[in-house]
Amino acid sequence: MGLTSSALLVCVVLGTVLLFAGTVWWWPRLAPGSWRRVLGRTGLLVAVQLFVFASVALAANRSHLIYGSWADLAGQEQRAAAPGGAAVEVLGRQAPNVPGGGNPQVSGVIEKVMVHGESSGIAAEAYVYLPPEYFQKGAEQRKFPASVVLTGFPGTAENLLAGLRYPKTAWTQVKQKKAQPMILVMMRPTIAPNNTQCVNVPRGGPQSETFFGTDVPRAVSAVYRVGGEARNWGIIGNSTGGYCALKMTVQHPETYSAGVGLSAEYKPEIDADSGDLFHGDKDEEKRSDLLWHLDNQPQGKVSYLVTSSLQGEENYGPTQQFISKVKDPGRVSSITLDHGGHNFKTWNREIPPALEWMSGRLSAE
Repeated sequence: MGLTSSALLVCVVLGTVLLFAGTVWWWPRLAPGSWRRVLGRTGLLVAVQLFVFASVALAANRSHLIYGSWADLAGQEQRAAAPGGAAVEVLGRQAPNVPGGGNPQVSGVIEKVMVHGESSGIAAEAYVYLPPEYFQKGAEQRKFPASVVLTGFPGTAENLLAGLRYPKTAWTQVKQKKAQPMILVMMRPTIAPNNTQCVNVPRGGPQSETFFGTDVPRAVSAVYRVGGEARNWGIIGNSTGGYCALKMTVQHPETYSAGVGLSAEYKPEIDADSGDLFHGDKDEEKRSDLLWHLDNQPQGKVSYLVTSSLQGEENYGPTQQFISKVKDPGRVSSITLDHGGHNFKTWNREIPPALEWMSGRLSAE
């Protein structure tokens, strides 16, 4: 059973109820009198508490989608070759949560895939949203712009489907003629147990920057009808994913022509979740500070959108610095809310205008 499956949660909750009932029944029979009976009571109490904790943890994880699989929970990095050398391996399909969900020509399709990075040697799961126009008659040769979409850390790609509703928002905006149809490649911003933050970790560490900066667009373009030029690709993310989105756009203008950072940070956060990302490489550490990079490295012909709030977010000051440092040929836009926070509610307010902005800066051909 999957970590987020209803069956697992039901089984654990049922086990908790049965164990509690058993404890009530056994308790009088284990009245103090010998060390075995004391040990029995202690064991029952510990077992009930463990099952209660497991029930709460599973329910919270299912609600917030912190870990999407047992491999995520165990912190297992996936390194694998694609069957037959395929760049993208399709694992399953589902209908977006929009009207006409059973008909791809009306609702589009979401494919769960494994993206295999040729240069990084990394494999990572993603969800690829293909808009209904992708399947409509007469569009068999039509190409579409695409955007990589990154969640925060910790988090799973499922957050982007359910909590942040990217496919539904993209579908709605096309229906309202506010945006062109786009392919969305929805992923976590890390390819390892720790928070790699789109950094190529030295000394044999995960090559996260290479994976997102080169491998993902290349792999997707080889399988789906997406162009392989920077003008065809954008990248958007929230929180840590927002930092990654801006980092990829700043450092890889040959890959992405537009990047959106929702409540983004502007340099990696080094903590217990990240571990030592640089191993003493001060040049790479400076390079990963986006404010330093804009001041000290050539800027590409790209567009940025950054967001913050006057109250409720800590990134307002750095966001204003980022805006001031973007120079020609770069372009920068911003969204500043009066009140906001580092949460889904804020990002759900910003995602519709962000996707509309992105749509206006990408080309299908």
